[in-house]
Amino acid sequence: MCEVFHKFIMGLRDFLKEYFLGFWDYETPKVMVVKNRTLGVIYRSVQFLVITYFIWYVFMSQKAYQESETRPESSVYTRMTGIAVHGEDILDTVEYARPPEGGDVISAILRREVTYDQRQGTCAEYFKVPRANCTKDSDCVRGEVDFDGHGRRTGRCVKYYNHTFKTCEIQTWCPVEEYAVVREPALVEAINFTVFIRNSIHFPRFKVLRGNIKDASNKRNMHKYLSRCHYDEEKEPYCPNFRLGYIAEKARENFSELCRTGGVIGVFINWKCNLDLDPSHCKPTYSFRRLDVRKDLDNSGYYYRFAKYYSKEGVESRTLIKAYGIRLDVIVHGHAGKFSPIPTIISTVTAMTSVGICTIICDWIMLTFIDKNEVYSDRKFDEVSKEPRVSIPTELSFITTFGSNHSDLSEGVPL
Repeated sequence: MCEVFHKFIMGLRDFLKEYFLGFWDYETPKVMVVKNRTLGVIYRSVQFLVITYFIWYVFMSQKAYQESETRPESSVYTRMTGIAVHGEDILDTVEYARPPEGGDVISAILRREVTYDQRQGTCAEYFKVPRANCTKDSDCVRGEVDFDGHGRRTGRCVKYYNHTFKTCEIQTWCPVEEYAVVREPALVEAINFTVFIRNSIHFPRFKVLRGNIKDASNKRNMHKYLSRCHYDEEKEPYCPNFRLGYIAEKARENFSELCRTGGVIGVFINWKCNLDLDPSHCKPTYSFRRLDVRKDLDNSGYYYRFAKYYSKEGVESRTLIKAYGIRLDVIVHGHAGKFSPIPTIISTVTAMTSVGICTIICDWIMLTFIDKNEVYSDRKFDEVSKEPRVSIPTELSFITTFGSNHSDLSEGVPL
């Protein structure tokens, strides 16, 4: 046992000694010309792919020679316009646009469900609320509040309005919404409502400020232009007026379905500016996409409730409105780039270094698949331990004896 342990210690010592001495060795590349057509084709092909990648993708597509800024300062103002006839009523923006002051989020009411003349009092709970159905008063716990329901229970079991079955009586705004709701038809004219979106973006690093509205010679011409134009990607790229129907179409949504369930659509304003050119070439592009999840039917769509309060016969009353609508979230992305010597140098050095991958790949192919007789490996790796003791008549004989720094392997070498 002691002898085995002694051999292990001696072997470990020799290994550490060899590693320590080898750590201080100096390695230098050796140039060897291998005249092999297959290997040459592979080498030039890999070189071509690497160089093409850096020229086309890194420099031309990604513009790696530019200094970039991806967090600009941005402001958004929105306003909705349009008039709709709804039965005997004329609806303007005050009736259907929320919020009225504008911002990066704006919505329009497309359909309403209205519960008229609600008053504080007692009435039967909605029968689909859990544990709301009853046959006697003892089924209803006095003072209990069901957060899935509409109010606080009084402890009485009463007839459900004009029906024969009974539910627990509650204290709340009566009648409950599900029983007395009136579902109004959709506001189909909303497809022609117009959303005005004004966006300004500032790239502080480059001190460039741009807007999405076309410059005009005077305010009169500007007002005239904005009152008549509608955005078109090719004809009117600087017009900030968007029809709701156009937005729904570009988001691949059915407007009639949006009127039924509501929905949230993202309006993406993308600024990609090459500031090596004049700043006037910095133009926004728009894209539209549905944001709310449609697979989950219970949580999809967009709606909210609000109430209008008034006094009727000296009693406080309200009209409860459940509004289904289309909500627009304006999201701005900005990226600007301008030539700078530092990223240019870094990208160029990276490209030149990456070309060395070609040599590594071809060396591996040569030594693994082609060098079956170890001809190449014998010429590629030389170990020079010390200088020769005898005098050397010429430099050529020294290189020939101890390994040339430049070898030429022709086709005569057996493979």
